[in-house]
Amino acid sequence: MRNEWDAIVVGLGAIGSGAAYWLSRSLGDRVLGLEQFELGHQRGAGQDHSRIIRLSYHRPDYVRLARRAYATWAEVEADSGTRIVTRTGGLDIGPREGAAIPLQDYVDAMTAEGVPFEPLDGPDIVRRWPQWRLGDEHHGLFQADAGIADPNRGNAAHQRLARANGAILLEHSPVARLRDLGDGRSEAQLADGTTHRAPRVILAADAWTNDLLASFDRRLPLTIIQAQVTYFASPDAAAFAPDRFPIWIWMDDPSFYGFPTYGERGPKSAEDVGGPAVTPDTRTFDRDEVGFARLTDFLARHLPGQLGPEIATKTCLYTMTPDRDFVVDRLPDHTGVLVALGAAHAYKFASVLGRILSELAIDGWTPSAGEIERFRIDRPILLESNPVTSFLV
Repeated sequence: MRNEWDAIVVGLGAIGSGAAYWLSRSLGDRVLGLEQFELGHQRGAGQDHSRIIRLSYHRPDYVRLARRAYATWAEVEADSGTRIVTRTGGLDIGPREGAAIPLQDYVDAMTAEGVPFEPLDGPDIVRRWPQWRLGDEHHGLFQADAGIADPNRGNAAHQRLARANGAILLEHSPVARLRDLGDGRSEAQLADGTTHRAPRVILAADAWTNDLLASFDRRLPLTIIQAQVTYFASPDAAAFAPDRFPIWIWMDDPSFYGFPTYGERGPKSAEDVGGPAVTPDTRTFDRDEVGFARLTDFLARHLPGQLGPEIATKTCLYTMTPDRDFVVDRLPDHTGVLVALGAAHAYKFASVLGRILSELAIDGWTPSAGEIERFRIDRPILLESNPVTSFLV
């Protein structure tokens, strides 16, 4: 195998697979993707049947980026013949007073970007979706375009299309270190000593990002936790079918979220940012009993019909920046290296972030420049050694 390429992607999870595909559309067989485990592995963050996709976000830049995400997924669906996005509508729900995540931010952002939505009070929500138990003290927003993005299908589609375009995607190929060669190229050295070189390197390693940034004397103040989701065998699974029940997010602290029945025999729910701090080496695949109890207590109060025997609990890694914003940027001192971090809420954006990384790598610019301005790798909070964290979005 040759070792000179036009672009190398390190990490073939959600964003990396997207980048490999979008790069391959222009560079064909001059793209190399390197994955330390097998494709589709469960050790990171980007696999399962379902992730939320929505236009409802707290800032206009995210709303605009989400619009492009929908359009980008539509192109991938057309190219692959695979349905990845299922629209169910989406509810943002929380206490009317004192909620930790203000719904007004979402109202303002969607209004600014012309996104239609419906404000609802608690009894309105219950009338339309009687699965809920809410009162006058609750309120919410309904946005009809929200739904499910399927990582199992989306990642496989990106990888299949990239290979069809000639890209080489290697499994079980961990990168031990990266090196700037000083001639406009960077070198990726694998654990077995093999080296590959390219003028463009995209680092999409999620929880392993700092291990590779160490090659450039840089470290980001990241928090990694072990999160989990649970599928329940609801006694009335049909009541939670995608055409009868929307995706939802509970906008408070703790924050919970959930899905209709999709991919398993019952609906899925989880707590956002609810697990213990870990590293990729110390994480387990065991259920966190304290977190599971918080989730089931919440469901018993507000969605009792969802509860039933546990079908499965799956763990994943949340790798979060202190402000929960993404990183999509070049390394300032090594401009051939681009870094992407999804901050544990990026699957909906996986393909468009891969597209943006490809645009930056090949063209040097992106139509989404305004949307990624706040995702710089050298923004002040990422230069602090012990920054104050704010993880609720």
